[in-house]
Formats: sequence, C-alpha cells, structure tokens
Amino acid sequence: MRRTTIPTPRWRRPRTALVAAVLAVSLTVAGGSAWALDRFVIEHVEIRDVDAYETAQTTDATTTASTATPEDTAATEATLTDTTYESDDASIALSTVITGTGESTVTYYVADVVLSDATVLRSAFAQNAFGTNITETTSDIAADNDAVFAINGDYYGFRDTGIVIRNGVAYRDEGARQGLAFYTDGRVEVYNETTTTAEELLADGVWNTLSFGPALLEDGQVVAGVDEVEVDTNVGNHSIQGDQPRTAVGVLDTNHLVFVVVDGRSPGYSAGATMTELAEIMQDLGATTAYNLDGGGSSTMVFDGAVVNQPSQGRERGTSDILYVAG
Repeated sequence: MRRTTIPTPRWRRPRTALVAAVLAVSLTVAGGSAWALDRFVIEHVEIRDVDAYETAQTTDATTTASTATPEDTAATEATLTDTTYESDDASIALSTVITGTGESTVTYYVADVVLSDATVLRSAFAQNAFGTNITETTSDIAADNDAVFAINGDYYGFRDTGIVIRNGVAYRDEGARQGLAFYTDGRVEVYNETTTTAEELLADGVWNTLSFGPALLEDGQVVAGVDEVEVDTNVGNHSIQGDQPRTAVGVLDTNHLVFVVVDGRSPGYSAGATMTELAEIMQDLGATTAYNLDGGGSSTMVFDGAVVNQPSQGRERGTSDILYVAG
C-alpha cells in the first residue's frame, strides 16, 4: 500500500481552540441524540388517566357520549377462519382473503362491522394516557378495554400535529393533513384539518377523528395520486409507499364499516400491498369512502382476544391507540 506523508504545517492552531472545536462538535452530536430521544423515544404524558378525563369532559359537555367499563381479557395468537359475532350493539363478520401465488401472494383480513349506533365504535389510548411516544400493543389495549374486535389506529403519538378527537372529547387541535371524521349520526367523512378546528368538529357532532391517510376512496373511486403521498416528512419517518403491511377503514353505509389489515414483508405468505392496491381492495369490498391508517409493523387485527393476522415483525409492535368494539 502506498502511503502519502502530509507535511506538517508551519503554523498550529492553539490547543485550546482545537479542544473547543472538538467540544462543539461533540455537543452538537450529543444535542442531536438528545433531541431524537426526546422526540421519538421518551414518553411525554399530557393526560395520565384518559378514562377519568373523558368522563369529566362528557359530564360537563352539552352533548353526551357512552362510556365503557374496561375489563381485562387474555390475548393469544390464532389463525382466523371465517367467523361472526352478534350482540345488541354490533354485528361483526370476519374473513380471510388470499390472492396471487408464490412471492406475489397477498393475505388480508376483512371485518365487516354493522353498528347499532355510531358511538359503539370507540377509541382507546395506550396505557390509558394521552401524549407522545406512549405505546402498548394493540392486543393489550384491546384487553384493557374489553374489546371483542380491535385494529391499530393512526399512531397519533408519533407526531404532535393533527386534530385528535376521541369518544367525543378533543385532545389536540393542530390541523396539519387530510383527516377522517366519524360522526355520531353514522356519517364518516374525509376532511381537511387545516380548514376547521376541533371545537367546530365537536359542534357538528364528530365522535372520533383519525389523522394519518391518505384517503383511498372518495365517492367509490380510487383517489388519484395515492401512491405518491407522504404522510410525514419529519426525521424518523419512513416511506409508506411500495408493498407494505396495511390497515384501512372503509364506509359501506350508515353505521356499516369495513376494516382491512393486509399482512406483508413475507414473500410466499403475503408480500403486502401498494396504496393503490389497498384502495382497490376497499373498492372491491363495496366501500364508497376509505382511509389509510398506520401500517407496517403496526398493522394488527384482534378478535375475541386473539391476534388474527401475522404482524410483519414476527410480533406485535407497540402503538399509541386503537379503534375497537367492546364485547
């Protein structure tokens, strides 16, 4: 190996200046690490007891909302076969769909849900707390809330923007993107968060909002450009494009919803779906409006205490929230 000798310069930076420069670089790196930890790892709890907070808010509000009493259930892993659930509050029909062959095989799970009332579909936060970076698995949050059916939500806790209304209570009012609003009268609509406020949405009867996206279907048609949308551009976010595990919700009729979880990153079992392919799945199921939720390792469906899909990491990934129907 040829070695090149660099001549020693005739002048030399004072040692103190050199130390100061090194220290400045070190502090910059350390500061960046500290910022990243604070932004993406360290829990920031804004509301410690969400159940109590929602009870207080709904008691004081002019409009009322139903509340559920959490009871613990055990979550296990299971292979889902076509099955149904019936109660006075909801009718749920679950099925597994497998399409394609070989490495192009796609496996997804469908839950057709009819609600007696829009408020039967509820949301719950990880650890019963609101804030950023607070996580718990979908099955554990479901068990905490006696859910017979649940899917992962929008992972609101990854970001500090977006309008967050859950179970008729406003938690955040920082409009930033295209959201989805569930109304107490059974309507479900895509809306622009930046043109309204949480207060106005509550006054119009919004029960839950989701802030992720993009919208997949509007008026039954695939939204143009869905494969080019980036939900977040902040540090630490990964692209949501290409073949990925997916979670989506669609509207079939008033108080009639369809939820889909597509498994992915496992060629031969399920390669995942692009955003357009997800939209087409929702369209084939008869949805007129459909919206993309957090996917990747978060995509999880729970039914009757069991994780029915195969999360891409080989286990459930912690998330910040779920949508569920109580048993």
